[in-house]
Amino acid sequence: MRTGSEYLACIKDDREIYVDGRRVHDVAHHPAFAPIATTIAELFDVAADPASGMTTHAGPGSEIETNRVFTTPRSREDLAAFRLAVETWAHHTHGWVGRSPDHVGAFVSAFAAHTEVFGSGERDFSANVTAFHERMLRENLYVSYAIIPPQVSRADTAHAWAGDLVQAGVAEEREDGIVVRGAQMLATGAAVADEIFVSCIKPLTEEDRDFALGFVVPVNASGLKLYCRRPYAPAATSHYDYPLSTRYDETDALLVFDDVFIPWDRVFVYRDVAGLRRQFFDTGAHVLGNWQAQIRFAVKLQFLAGIARKVAAVNGVDKFPGVVEKLGELASLASLVESAVLAAEYTAAPDEQGMWRPGSRAVYGAMGLQAELYPRVLAVLRDLVGGGVLQVPSSVEDMRNPDTRADMDRYVHSPAAEAEERVKLFKLAWDAVGSEFAGRHHQYEMFYAGAPFVVKGYAFRNYGFDAPLAAVDSFLASYDTHAA
Repeated sequence: MRTGSEYLACIKDDREIYVDGRRVHDVAHHPAFAPIATTIAELFDVAADPASGMTTHAGPGSEIETNRVFTTPRSREDLAAFRLAVETWAHHTHGWVGRSPDHVGAFVSAFAAHTEVFGSGERDFSANVTAFHERMLRENLYVSYAIIPPQVSRADTAHAWAGDLVQAGVAEEREDGIVVRGAQMLATGAAVADEIFVSCIKPLTEEDRDFALGFVVPVNASGLKLYCRRPYAPAATSHYDYPLSTRYDETDALLVFDDVFIPWDRVFVYRDVAGLRRQFFDTGAHVLGNWQAQIRFAVKLQFLAGIARKVAAVNGVDKFPGVVEKLGELASLASLVESAVLAAEYTAAPDEQGMWRPGSRAVYGAMGLQAELYPRVLAVLRDLVGGGVLQVPSSVEDMRNPDTRADMDRYVHSPAAEAEERVKLFKLAWDAVGSEFAGRHHQYEMFYAGAPFVVKGYAFRNYGFDAPLAAVDSFLASYDTHAA
């Protein structure tokens, strides 16, 4: 089992990361990336601790001990153990790390269960998928992904864009591999990952074959550049003032491929438009990976509900009918996602290759509402904190300075909390609803699995309208115009 220190040692390489026009030479110690790298290291240490229950064998008869989140669920018991392992990591971050290693890990484990999907094109890449999954099991790799084209135009696809290979595509085919040129987004956490899975989940046309790729690439690959959005951790003044920003700021990045060489043994899909869809949906990777996402999301909603409950108690209003109503609404919203997670497990079934897939109706049903649920949760929490998140000292220094501390203690306390604890709570609430970090999470959760119309399309296609339609038709057939 990989430890946190082993992980941190692995990301101290010559990866090409840019922030504010400057190259970052050591992500493990740079102010923008050290906090999230430390958090990921903690996750690996949690998994390596036998008490976490996250350790298992890589497969029947295998002597390799690995992290359960990277294994393919082959029974209902495996699926339940997978959920518990995901919950363990999610509780450690309180759901604020959206692309922890278990997310893409779930995709890869489903790929490996359906290698036939990767052997159905002009080339057979099935052995590559198997080998990479085995490496993930042995090394406990942290893999990020970039599976969306840059937003150059939403009116057409990459083949129609002016210029040479704006979206990541094949610049050259060689005997030993391919050369990739162009860009892809949105690689959350990639700056501190080991590898990146690059593909395209957006539907392409046959004219886009040069962009119909799936491959894995080391973050330190020659010619690969990562341009990160503005990180929030460096601007955070202290853990006390920004308790979430200083721990969980995953940096989203645009990947630029400046003629990056990808050996054939790292390619999963090559110039195969239909293969792009098959890798995500025929393998069950999309539903398993997004079940992981909903498990994480449920934990995050629980945490936000906890903040709201504590704020109401500290303010002494938790018995007011109007406040109880709002807390009840938060409880209802959080329970909907929790229930969908468990329903997906309850309705799970093995597919033709023996992988147990969580019930797609429940998974996509919850996903379809995520863009409405999260803003509503934030709105209720905002109502409950009111002006309390604005009436806080500018920083922890006002609590440390003897000249100002007396005023803090006298004027910023509550009957249920001394000034230091009250300010600490409301600083947390602000970092959840009002800081730049909070704003990024608001946008992130709304578009976690794509645009709302795309995600609701998944819900529509996986609901199973045949039975409800049959019930309506049967009812309509039970009476006619002559009925009294």
